[in-house]
Amino acid sequence: MLSKLKVQLLSLVLIFPQIIMAQGGEDFLRSTGKIYVVVAVICILFLFIVLFLFRIQRKISQLEKKLNNE
Repeated sequence: MLSKLKVQLLSLVLIFPQIIMAQGGEDFLRSTGKIYVVVAVICILFLFIVLFLFRIQRKISQLEKKLNNE
C-alpha cells in the first residue's frame, strides 16, 4: 500500500511539470520575471538542505567519537 502511494506521488511529481510546460507555463514565468523567484527559492532550499546535512554529519561524528572513547 505504501509503495503504491510512493509510486503515485512520484509519477505526479514527474508528470505535473510537463503538464504545466505544455500549457505555456515556461513562457508565462519568463515573461513576468517570476522565473528568477523560482530559481532563488530552489537555491535557498538547496542551501538549507546542504547546511542541515552538514550539521547532522557533525553531530554524528561527535557521537561516534564519544562512543569510541568510552
